[in-house]
Amino acid sequence: MKNLILMLAVLLAASNISCAQVLSNKEGNYTEADSLRGSLRPERAFDVQKYHLKLKVEPEKQFISGSNTISFIAENDLSTIQIDLFENMKVDSILQNNEVLAFERKHNAVFIELKNAVKADEQGEIQFYYSGKPIVAKNAPWDGGFVWDKDDNGDHWIGVAVQGTGASLWYPNKDHQSDEPEEVQLDIAIPNGLMNVSNGQFLGEKDLGNGFTEWSWKTVNPINNYNVMINIANYEHFSDSYGDLDLDYYVLPYNLEKAKEQFKEVKPMMDCFYEKFGEYPFVEDGFKLVETPYLGMEHQSAVAYGNEYKMGYLGNDLSGTGIGLKFDYIIIHESGHEWYGNSITAKDIADMWIHEGFTSYTEAVYIECRWGKEEALEYLKGLRRGIGNSSKVIGDYGVNSEGSGDMYSKGANLLNTIRSIYNDDELWWKTLKDYTETYKHQIIDTETTENFFDEATEVDLKPVFDQYLRNAAIPKLQFRQKDDQVQSRWVADVEDFKMPVDIIIGDKEMRINPTQNWENLIETAQLDEIKVNELEFYIEASYKN
Repeated sequence: MKNLILMLAVLLAASNISCAQVLSNKEGNYTEADSLRGSLRPERAFDVQKYHLKLKVEPEKQFISGSNTISFIAENDLSTIQIDLFENMKVDSILQNNEVLAFERKHNAVFIELKNAVKADEQGEIQFYYSGKPIVAKNAPWDGGFVWDKDDNGDHWIGVAVQGTGASLWYPNKDHQSDEPEEVQLDIAIPNGLMNVSNGQFLGEKDLGNGFTEWSWKTVNPINNYNVMINIANYEHFSDSYGDLDLDYYVLPYNLEKAKEQFKEVKPMMDCFYEKFGEYPFVEDGFKLVETPYLGMEHQSAVAYGNEYKMGYLGNDLSGTGIGLKFDYIIIHESGHEWYGNSITAKDIADMWIHEGFTSYTEAVYIECRWGKEEALEYLKGLRRGIGNSSKVIGDYGVNSEGSGDMYSKGANLLNTIRSIYNDDELWWKTLKDYTETYKHQIIDTETTENFFDEATEVDLKPVFDQYLRNAAIPKLQFRQKDDQVQSRWVADVEDFKMPVDIIIGDKEMRINPTQNWENLIETAQLDEIKVNELEFYIEASYKN
């Protein structure tokens, strides 16, 4: 019995731990700091073009210092701009054209007075010098911060994870998902004998002659702030290719052989994702897996990997079906984010289900590619055990508020339900791929996503999206015996909710179109003969005489 209880506890924990770095829902208790971070104030009316980070990392002191050169194009005339940096970090100086600028700090925002105002549609640039001891993560990646660790050989092993918490925890930037730099260069100086791996392509290393070596990397594609990353260790590097895509792997020396075996999963994953979602969206920047001292994150072109070379999620199956142990969860899920979250990005973190729901669905897509649709459906059904349905998937806009952690598995099951509503797999796969390629490298919102999938079918999906995303509960399909007839109706929060659903009567499957009024089924049946196709539709069903 103790072993059974332990197993159930592990499975229950596993069903919830996939929700990495989702902020707690504040349910309206927002602060001035939340508004400064979450809203697009006039001081943020500029489009970031480039970040150039030059940074010195001192592991023994857990200290960083350096600068970020921020290039931008003004959307309106600007005399004051807002740049974000956590208030525990020191602002050393801010320059424009080599002139020192005045600034005022408020919470984690820095309001900078430009000596030379930048007119609308013109380019501006500042150099922001800073230093300090960035917040240390207590349990990365669920809380944001630096991870200052050492590997089994006693060498420094350092990572950063800041999704949700904010990239301004460690470097100054416009910390809002609605804006991404078109390119980023990172020149990271670290103690000799260590290697830094960042996003994009490697530009080279330079011995600075002071016990530090500078490692330079550059991306040429738009990138989320929280994806800009450093990874520091005594790494071993090996490489491969997938067509014209560079595959690079950076792992701890004693894990090299395990990594060579485990990372073989990347190529069949690419086979599947290229077919279903289109080409890898950052070919010019390459694809990397980087071993990190925390579980994993979707850092663009430098995916963080810490799954201990185990199948499933640290050896557990989130679905409880056994199917989740057929693949390495971190490789598949975090790489899936390259298409959903990194390429297609939600404008406001209230719409983070666009990242997490779609990416959780990529797990099932991979299963279907490798082992068939039936197992993919079983896996998705198994994920439902981690869904609470106690709060909305979409958060509040403009106040740095993510919605419910249900965005992962509920979002994936919503997409599977919409696929079932389509009732045409050829149309479904075409629509999903068209969506992914249409909004490649774009920042969008839920309404854009809804409209795209709605326009591909004659069924009105608006009430479906409303019920699953903007209300906590899923729709309930009620059946009752009325004399010699069975009747059905929907119970939902959305007024006039309608959704087709497949039911099984005996050995016959049929589609019905219930409303919120009791209506007779076309087929004559007894109540105990009816069941809902729960593999394909995520709903609640009740049966009463």
